Amino acid sequence: MANPVIRPMAADDVRPAADLLDRGDWGPFEARRSFFDFAVEQPACRPIVAEVDGQLVGTGVGTAHGRVGWVGTIFVDAPWRGRGLGAALTQAVIDDLDERGCATLVLVATDLGRPLYERLGFAEQGWYQTYEIAGLPPDARNPERPSTRLRVERLSTSDLPGCAQLDALATGEDRSAILAGVLAVAGPGPGWAVRSVAEHGLIEGFLLRPPWGGGATIARSADAAMAILRQRRGLVGPDRRVRAGILTANRAGVERLVAEGWRPGWRAIRMARGASMTWQPQMIWGQFNFAVG
Repeated sequence: MANPVIRPMAADDVRPAADLLDRGDWGPFEARRSFFDFAVEQPACRPIVAEVDGQLVGTGVGTAHGRVGWVGTIFVDAPWRGRGLGAALTQAVIDDLDERGCATLVLVATDLGRPLYERLGFAEQGWYQTYEIAGLPPDARNPERPSTRLRVERLSTSDLPGCAQLDALATGEDRSAILAGVLAVAGPGPGWAVRSVAEHGLIEGFLLRPPWGGGATIARSADAAMAILRQRRGLVGPDRRVRAGILTANRAGVERLVAEGWRPGWRAIRMARGASMTWQPQMIWGQFNFAVG
């Protein structure tokens, strides 16, 4: 059998790559297809595949946000595991991000992948913890007194500069291109902005949901974050669930979620290598995914 060839993902690879991950329980198919469709068109993202005799057997994605790069979607088909392909895919993504000037690399590791990443120089930077809760019925009353300081409104393209500025403060990354790209492809009503009434509409937080699910959620304060999350709960209704993904270092955020009835779900380790970052993890309440951040 031939050795795998690692190459850039093309548009024709999107469906077979999504099917590969779906068969490996890294689905669902439509979410993976939607993300790969996005990634092959975005200059900040560079997805790759490993191919053997015309069949895809692995994937990877590198996303550059200025000086910070994300390594994600490292997947190897089961028959090829244990042969060094995961390391080769990861190294290919790392090399590309290094060439693009990323001084810090970040990833979120599975238990299976963590030993590999540690060998490549990545170390623990924190833990993501998800929390879930049911949506709210349309006539549900907010148990808290409505805020006179914050208002929640639909996100628009005119909000992008303010969102990008807040996002950079929270993440330590320049995700402006990804924010604009997601807003362009997500269709009508993809997100919400929380504004300060006293500060002439200053953006205190935002939620931007991509077509593949999830959603980048950034907030200056727990009050702003909970305002966004309550808005989302009211939109989905009681038959669906809403998820938040925060870092465990955000102790105030954990306390607020638990106090309002959110239940913990899965957790995963965030790892980094390279230059230290200036970021505010307590401002991060949700992710696009773990190939983009």
